[in-house]
Amino acid sequence: MSSKRFLTGITTSGTPHLGNYVGSIRPSVRHSLSANVESFYFLADYHALIKIDEPARIQRSTLEIAASWLAAGLDPERVIFYRQSDVPEIPELTWFLTCVTGKGILNRAHAYKASVDKNTNAGADPDSDVTAGLFMYPVLMGADILMFNAHKVPVGRDQIQHIEMARDMAHSFNHRYGEHFVPPEAEIEEDVATLPGLDGRKMSKSYDNTIPLFAPREQLKKLIASIVTDSRLPGEAKSTEGSALFQIYQAFATPEETAALRQAYADGIAWGDAKHLVFERIDREIAPMREAYLALLNDPAKIEAILLAGAAKARQIATPFMGRLRQAVGLRDLRAQVGSKVVKTKVAKPVFKQYRERDGKFYFKLLDVEGRLLLQSLGFDSPKEAGQSIGLLQTQGAQALAGLAEKLVPIAQSDTSAINAALQLMAHVD
Repeated sequence: MSSKRFLTGITTSGTPHLGNYVGSIRPSVRHSLSANVESFYFLADYHALIKIDEPARIQRSTLEIAASWLAAGLDPERVIFYRQSDVPEIPELTWFLTCVTGKGILNRAHAYKASVDKNTNAGADPDSDVTAGLFMYPVLMGADILMFNAHKVPVGRDQIQHIEMARDMAHSFNHRYGEHFVPPEAEIEEDVATLPGLDGRKMSKSYDNTIPLFAPREQLKKLIASIVTDSRLPGEAKSTEGSALFQIYQAFATPEETAALRQAYADGIAWGDAKHLVFERIDREIAPMREAYLALLNDPAKIEAILLAGAAKARQIATPFMGRLRQAVGLRDLRAQVGSKVVKTKVAKPVFKQYRERDGKFYFKLLDVEGRLLLQSLGFDSPKEAGQSIGLLQTQGAQALAGLAEKLVPIAQSDTSAINAALQLMAHVD
């Protein structure tokens, strides 16, 4: 692949809001115009089934989100724009990845842990009302990404863990069946990774604190007027720190406009005046798209045709790729083996995995042929340092352990022989 692949999706669980726009729709449309970028945009309706059991809501949300992307300037002729459920290879790949993903990894997923913690704090069974869909959510997300071997996936900071999980799934599958997947990387636009809602918390349908993206002008004005602020009076200096109103404005404004509002805060601008300023700035950007959005909502047949055409383009990639993966794992035409005297098998071998954690540091681990952890590093400041340590272990074997002791989780004496054997096997198996 000569171009970089960029992939993003939005779950069809509700009406798109300003947070979706600044965090996903707007930056992804900009990316779609870049040279040497192959862009994939999808409506994550399978994901919606995890938390929504209202069929009409999912259908309506699919229409609204598709219309939002198109009204914002997404060109379906330039990109691959599709509905997740129109690509049957995705759930098939989900199963393949399920079979190489450790349950322990999924136990640590933020959404699952949050549900367990909530139940535990309430004195209920830890898994009460936790569906297998919620538990397996990261694997479906991994399949979304790995199906098209996306290099970059734009996410908020709360989703970085899922990209790391997808990387782990790619490594696990590649380790068993050969190099098929490109480990993806998260891409975050620091200024717009998350947008606060009406109550100051992250703008989310789950919190019922959203501002609909294409709300009519008067409704938009009313919603912005309801954003929670403190009790400081006109003339009193106000802090931009933690101000939801300021953060929302910043996501739409130029640096010069942002600086001007920051000064106005310091000068004691009245909250009503500040909210009017924010409203006018947002509406200036949204208003030109609102008419196109409403026209698309009134022509669902046009959107359906666009999505089906996009799914056909997506399957031109997914279908042959899935065929290769089926061949790799052994789901094969039996006639191909007739007359074969020798069946070449892949020899499993230990593997190093290098990755980045949420603390910003770089780590590595050594897994044996069964995927068991033999060696775990502490954090390095750069991937180069972690790579150099791996190189020492690969070239010097167990002799390097003493010199790297300060950068490794303490090793039991009984484990040294297993580590040495694994390193020797890596050196002698192709």
